[in-house]
Amino acid sequence: MSVKISGSIAFDTIMVFQGRFREHILPDQVHMLNVAFLAPEMRQEYGGCAANIAYTLKGLGQDCSLLGAIGRDGAQYLERLRGLGIETSQVLTAEDCFSAQAFITTDLDDNQITAFHPGAMNRAGEVGIGQSHATIGIVSPNGKDAMIRHAKEFSAQKIPFIFDPGQAMPIFDATDLVQLVGQATWIAVNDYEGHMLAEKLGWTLTELCQKIPGGLIVTRGAEGVDIMEHSQTTRVEGVDIGRHLEAQAVDPTGCGDAFRGGLLFGLSRQASLLDSARLGNIMGALKVVHRGAQNHNIDRITVQGLLRDLYPDTALRLII
Repeated sequence: MSVKISGSIAFDTIMVFQGRFREHILPDQVHMLNVAFLAPEMRQEYGGCAANIAYTLKGLGQDCSLLGAIGRDGAQYLERLRGLGIETSQVLTAEDCFSAQAFITTDLDDNQITAFHPGAMNRAGEVGIGQSHATIGIVSPNGKDAMIRHAKEFSAQKIPFIFDPGQAMPIFDATDLVQLVGQATWIAVNDYEGHMLAEKLGWTLTELCQKIPGGLIVTRGAEGVDIMEHSQTTRVEGVDIGRHLEAQAVDPTGCGDAFRGGLLFGLSRQASLLDSARLGNIMGALKVVHRGAQNHNIDRITVQGLLRDLYPDTALRLII
């Protein structure tokens, strides 16, 4: 079994504002917005949706490969990914540009303001999936050409895949989105992205769900996740990290990607969408108590224990 992951491979520069954005943004002045947030804490981390997802997937023991591109500054990053056992043979190295870079400022309420430089990510469409032996895939935020190409190729090879538009949503028009939705087996979005996607398509979330054979996954941060299958919604409550992990949330960066890593692990083993989302919830919780998107330790015994305590009826703990 293998999972093929189309998405960004990026560096994250993360800053923490020791205040709340809402206290400094005046609603009646947003037409002339000019704000500066003092962020005395800053660090650079490995990131990018595809690499973050692969980090969690491989930590759970799942073989996976990346479809993406990295710039002239990415050699050390590629070496790190290979050292983790992640397949990178289909990662293009573009020597004429930098790797994708995200500049993220987080406030005390875990809200984020992000500026993103795509860099080499815009070249990812030059790489195709080839004659893939993958059993499942995901098209996560990447260059526009790459997302369209990889979705089309997954569909042509009858490889079930998750469409995860994420931050790339604004680059697609309704025609593009109808095509991508029509090819996908599942769609994974956060609450805001879900409503934005439905609005751009002129559908309700229920109508969107009815067009997806596998189901619609809507993440809601600490509140958990909604699983929508055949117009029926099931809520998977968020993990109480204080109670179950005896820890506090320190950084939301990469939590959605950790969730998708858990989700893909379950789906790759023919687990139900509900059980797969439960595992995703746990992986997001394990990530949020660590800074950076790829610094959380993934211990299978811990994961099994959390599955047993939180979801005693799940069969997933028997295959981790």
